[in-house]
Amino acid sequence: MGEQPIFTTRAHVFQIDPNTKKNWLPSSKQAVTVSFFFDSTRNSYRIISVDGSKAIINSTISSTMTFTKTSQKFGQWADTRANTVYGLGFSTEMELNKFIEEFERVKEAALEITSEPSKKGIDSTPVQNGSAKITNNEINHAKQSSGDSTGSIPNPVHIMASSDAQLKYENDRLKIALAQSSNNAKKWELELQTLKNNNARLTTALQESTSNVEEWKRQLSAYKEENVRLKKRMKELEATVEPEAQNGHSDTAELESRVQELTLAHKNKDQEVEGLSKRLEEVSGLAEENTRLSSELEKTTSNVDALTSRLTDLEEKLQQERATREENSTQMTTLHEQLGSTLEQLASLHIHLGKSLNH
Repeated sequence: MGEQPIFTTRAHVFQIDPNTKKNWLPSSKQAVTVSFFFDSTRNSYRIISVDGSKAIINSTISSTMTFTKTSQKFGQWADTRANTVYGLGFSTEMELNKFIEEFERVKEAALEITSEPSKKGIDSTPVQNGSAKITNNEINHAKQSSGDSTGSIPNPVHIMASSDAQLKYENDRLKIALAQSSNNAKKWELELQTLKNNNARLTTALQESTSNVEEWKRQLSAYKEENVRLKKRMKELEATVEPEAQNGHSDTAELESRVQELTLAHKNKDQEVEGLSKRLEEVSGLAEENTRLSSELEKTTSNVDALTSRLTDLEEKLQQERATREENSTQMTTLHEQLGSTLEQLASLHIHLGKSLNH
């Protein structure tokens, strides 16, 4: 048309289903620009909205039209010329109220045009924001006239259908969010089962290590007893050798050979005992490390259970509180980040456990 818009806002655009007259059909995938224009060539006011190259709203405003607010952020009006009902969903109630005010002002201007046919030849100027105050009598007159032209769609049924459509739209969004949450819950359950399996393998390895430690302790105790016995025997032999040496060193060579054998055996036993002691220390350290890792795994499992429980609460809250779905979405995002961090920690712990078991 070439004219500048009188008023512009952004909203989601819907049209009533022409078959059922109950369900809303979305005309835009996202919020689009909706503007009021004055068509000077036809001396009329229009509501126009374009999505890409497609005009999804081209409604001529008449003095008998009525814009109905059906919820905090949703409103509608019937266009009998286009034989349809338009619906607009706004991001805030304030934007909806501003649109209603502008609609009433423009409708009043359209009423003035139709009530003064003698001015058809005179150029009409658009209504600017802040002008043309509307009195209560004029609004009531417009509402009464609207009842005559939109008799095919009774107001109570119309409002109920709009509310049902808005509820259905919100329910669909909640179902999508709930489905995504369920998928995430299944992934977390799989991760939890993997952790439980790793914990079972770690517990088995720890039990085997404990059993080996007990066996090594028993062998070490036996070697120590053998070492004490050999030392005692060596002292007895030395005590026996001294008197015999004094009596002529009889059988000295044999005794010295026996002492050397016992000394060598004692040395070998000492080395074996020392080796077993070192191995026992290593095994004890491994057992302590396994115990610590098991404790960390239990804590992590507890954290995952807590996060799963919190996720369940959030799913229930999604179903019960439609009005707070944006806040719940933020909480779900935060929870997802926390779980990602926890899974990273678990992955690091898993690698650490693998290295510990390989040693």
